[in-house]
This record gives sequence, structure tokens and C-alpha cells, in this order.
Amino acid sequence: MKKSIVYGAILTLGLSLTLAACGNDAAKESEETVIKIGASNVPHAEILEFAKPLLEKEGIALDITTYNDYIVPNVALDEGDLDANYFQHRPFFASAVAENDFDFVDAGAIHIEPLGLYSKKYENLADLKEGATVLTSNVQSDWGRIISILADEGLVTLKEGVEPTTATFDDIDKNTKNLKFEYENDPALMTTLYQQEEGDLVAINSNFAVDQDINPIKDSVALESTSSPYANIVAVRSEDAKNPAIKKLVDVLKSKEVQDYVIKEWDGAVVPVKE
Repeated sequence: MKKSIVYGAILTLGLSLTLAACGNDAAKESEETVIKIGASNVPHAEILEFAKPLLEKEGIALDITTYNDYIVPNVALDEGDLDANYFQHRPFFASAVAENDFDFVDAGAIHIEPLGLYSKKYENLADLKEGATVLTSNVQSDWGRIISILADEGLVTLKEGVEPTTATFDDIDKNTKNLKFEYENDPALMTTLYQQEEGDLVAINSNFAVDQDINPIKDSVALESTSSPYANIVAVRSEDAKNPAIKKLVDVLKSKEVQDYVIKEWDGAVVPVKE
């Protein structure tokens, strides 16, 4: 009989301790702020995963959804399915906001992914044949980047007064090798076109390149300058512009720990923004 009472007391005590522990866990979870954020697979989501434990120390948990698309993350943010997204550069963001009347703000620039020109047929741009074909994506905000790379190589010039970040291929003035531009493909398909040896030059965003083990530094025949205005940002709805959790997210992503990780992990293919 005594054994049963002692056993019952121990069982009761254990249950009480378990409930207390669960209560503490629940209290901890209730104090934690969750940010639902959408991101491209590479490098954005990988950077966020690295930042997760740093943010947990600040009482913030990240719920990361990945996308291989440039449209859905902004729609999801607009509809309230996300609290933030991290996949787009500033000119794309400005264009998307203007075209869709999104009530978004730029919460901060994190990194730059230099856009590159790749070729299975040429080792340098000087060897391009007359009338060579340049394959680009259908993302118009990237066209000025491509034109700027070609301009730096002396292959094209822009018409006077045209702003490079908003330039289109119709704004090209001189085209010394009569390059042909094809721009109907989704940006995610550009790595496939390159690997299939389509066209003479293929313009690829670095996030898609590194996702397919293509090294922008080693494999490109020409690479965009890292001083370009195409910084990748965290975007949020305007109502969250001053949200303390969003500010902590951006501060951590711009911290030395995260910047050092980016530099080490991508060796120049992804470059932290220092601003």
C-alpha cells in the first residue's frame, strides 16, 4: 500500500513538472515574434537560414517560404500571406510597385548578385561574331544591366539622356557587332538555355547561376560591377515600415556575422551591401 502511495506521489510530481515545463515552453513561444518571409532558394533563403539562430536570440523566429519565381512573392506579400520578402533588386521592386500599385516599402538592402554573361561558344566578348545572339530574360528591369555590361566592353552605347537602370534594347544607339537580343524567356530558364548551348551569349542572374552550380566569377565571360544599383532588398508592406521585428531582421542580415558568411560562402558571386 505504501508503495502505491509513493508511486502515485512520484507520478503526480512528474506530471506537475511536465505541465510546468510545457507551460514555460508555451510562454516562451508566446513571447517569440514570427516573421513569415518569402525568398529565392539561393542565396536569399540560405542567408536567412544562417541568420535564424541570430534572430532567435532577439526573440524572432523566421518562417521561410522559398520561390523559384519573381511574381508570386510580391503577390503573397500584398495579400498578407507573407510579412516580408527577400528576392528582388531595387529597380525590379520599383517597377513592380509602379505596375501593380503595391503599398510596399524597401526595408533595407542586403546584398548584390552581379549579373553575368555566359557562353559555351566564346571565352571573351571580343571574339563575338557579327550578328551574335544575346539571350536575356523577360524581366525588363534587368535589360539595363545587360546593356551596361556590353557598354563597358565597348560593344554598344545608349542614346543620349537615357537612364541605364530603365533602358531597353530599343534605347541602344550604336551596336558595333549588330548583336541580336531575344528576351522572351523566364529568368529561371536561362541556366537551361546556357547548358543547352542556345544562343551566343546568355544573361543569367547570379541567384539562378549558383543554384545550378554555375560560378559567376569563374564561368562568366563578363560580369556586372558590384558597384551597381541592383542591391537585393527586404520588402514589406508600408504598414510594417517601422515594425521593430522587421528592423531587427534587417539589422541582423546586415551584421558582420552574416556579411562574413556571405563572403565566405559565395566568394564574390554574392556581395554584401555596405550602406
